[in-house]
Amino acid sequence: MATSKGRAVSTGSTKESSTAINEVRLIGRLAGCEVRVLPSGAQLLSFRVIVDRPVRDRGPSGSVRVDALDCCVWQTRLARRIQSWDEGEPIEISGVLRRRFWHHGGGPASRVEVEVRSARRP
Repeated sequence: MATSKGRAVSTGSTKESSTAINEVRLIGRLAGCEVRVLPSGAQLLSFRVIVDRPVRDRGPSGSVRVDALDCCVWQTRLARRIQSWDEGEPIEISGVLRRRFWHHGGGPASRVEVEVRSARRP
């Protein structure tokens, strides 16, 4: 920690930030792959991972409940690999949770999604 005019100032060292963790790991089924070209020209692969909830979280009739979680991939090589997989196929991904902001139809918009860093078929 450094000081500035008698006050402590964070230097952003690893030791100080080690309590902050943003890690996501999902195991589920692949759904809805879509490549989008952003206004900047960058390509983004978007898809969902469908994760079945545990038995204890099922509905009163015993119906299976799921979570459909939005994911995105910026890495071209990883995006191509995921695109080659079949919809409904089991998938395991890891990454970080991100919130993206943009302007849409005259107003601001945002989305929370998993930015995928690695993926595999279990």
